[in-house]
Amino acid sequence: MNQTIHTYASLTHDLELSGIRRQDTLLVHSSMKSIGQVEGRADTVLDALSDYLQDEGLLVFPTLTWSNVNAEQPVYSVRDTPSVVGILPELFRQRPGVRRSLHPTHSVAALGRDAEDFVEGHERFDSPAALGSPWDRLRQRRAKIMFIGASIAHNTFLHGVEEWGQAAQILGDTPQQLVVIDESGQRLSVPSRRHIGGHSRYYACLEPHFEIIGALSRARFGDADTTILDAAACAAFVIELLKRFPAAFTLEWNQANPNFFTEVLPCAQ
Repeated sequence: MNQTIHTYASLTHDLELSGIRRQDTLLVHSSMKSIGQVEGRADTVLDALSDYLQDEGLLVFPTLTWSNVNAEQPVYSVRDTPSVVGILPELFRQRPGVRRSLHPTHSVAALGRDAEDFVEGHERFDSPAALGSPWDRLRQRRAKIMFIGASIAHNTFLHGVEEWGQAAQILGDTPQQLVVIDESGQRLSVPSRRHIGGHSRYYACLEPHFEIIGALSRARFGDADTTILDAAACAAFVIELLKRFPAAFTLEWNQANPNFFTEVLPCAQ
């Protein structure tokens, strides 16, 4: 059986069919392997995404470093510290014109309209995705979040929504003292609290609810099943959820309420 070889033109066509507009702000979570065979490999994927958005919109990738910047290894260099979330973000952050934010553990990289303004000031916040940070700017701009062959369980944006909605057990109390090295080589001392792990295991449970409210659509990108979320609509839904059930994403809550997302939440809406 012959396998389809995807091209710049075919991937651009997939973007057109997905409903993503060239004026959109788009955050991409990705699995390169899931896209299948691509002529030109990862560079072609990035070319298609970049050319589609960079003139009128904004392309954003998470360039997270949470596993390699910590109390034991506290230095984050915006130029040199590699991302830990796959080949596409890692290659993207090194491309000409891309701007990367200065947060030591939860940076983003952006290309396109007002990329510099979008990433500006991330290092001033002592949590990964605070109100006013680039993660919140996704909501303000009614961005779309695209999961290319990836589950919405890998939705870093929802960590931010938990911060804004004051979810239970989302942030550690004690900040780590980390160091950021900016583009000019200047070193900045940055206190940073970390997200408490485990909450994301329940994010995929939100998928049917996002679909019901019209905040989720599906598409194909190459061979990859792709999910597209409306950032603002998803945030509004989760913040309302957290007002009523602030511990909804904790292990303790879900052990005590194992049918919460399938039975309790639909009845509570």
